Amino acid sequence: MFEILLLQSLISGILMGGIYALLGVGFSLTWGVMRVINIAHAGFGVLAAYIAYSLLAKTGLDPLFSLLITLPCFFFGGMILHRLLIQPITKAREMIVASMILTFGLAIVLENVLLGIWKADPRMLNPTYSGKAIFIGEIGLPIAQLVGFGLAGIGIFLLYVFLNHTHTGKAVQATWQDKEGAALMGINLQKVSRITFGLAIAAAGLGGVAMAMMYSFDPPVHNFWLIYVFLVVIVGGVGSILGTALAGLILGVITGLCMAFMPYQWINVLTFGLLIVVLLVRPQGLFKTGV
Repeated sequence: MFEILLLQSLISGILMGGIYALLGVGFSLTWGVMRVINIAHAGFGVLAAYIAYSLLAKTGLDPLFSLLITLPCFFFGGMILHRLLIQPITKAREMIVASMILTFGLAIVLENVLLGIWKADPRMLNPTYSGKAIFIGEIGLPIAQLVGFGLAGIGIFLLYVFLNHTHTGKAVQATWQDKEGAALMGINLQKVSRITFGLAIAAAGLGGVAMAMMYSFDPPVHNFWLIYVFLVVIVGGVGSILGTALAGLILGVITGLCMAFMPYQWINVLTFGLLIVVLLVRPQGLFKTGV
């Protein structure tokens, strides 16, 4: 019985960690490439979850198919937001601080818009396969959680392929590593930054829908998600896609196992104790910076 509980908790933690990884990857992109800490990042994930919820409730459109509408809109919406809000502050003396203040205000606006449209009632995505599971012996694998984990895996894989196997992706990496050198080589920094921000917002949207497959959500929940996004990115290493993905899985496993064997309030003590240790021992994160 103990072995089954241990294995079930481990699997649940891995599934949850994949979602944290996807949310963290988009956040790491803007932080690493643009020196922008987007406090509203998780808020866009919640927005995508509400859009998927409304399309499912009103038209019966499965969340997987609604992503075909949502993700392009989030990508181009992110590029527009960069042009209107982020680009004007790029000349600020303290770019990171300016971006945090700006996007903190954006997060508050976004949360209140969500409250005004959908109210504060918790919602959850309930497609036709919600509540169903695949059993391997006595181990249950919830289909909705598997779908959410699959979305996270696909999203991270596509981002990795884009960054490593396309001309634009390599320009993003060049900007990541040496902004001045990239500019001297003729790379359009504003264009690269705009594409990066669009990708990050699209990744947030995908992560939000994947998270909504597993847990209920309401407008303020983006604050909770953001805490774990920070944790994943810092532990994995700012600017490291693979590091962030691995850190998400590690965090998910730790959280899943802790939820099975200790009171909930101790989980945050353990996970953020890990953050303190990482910052003291290896401030750059556990993994090498870079894609």
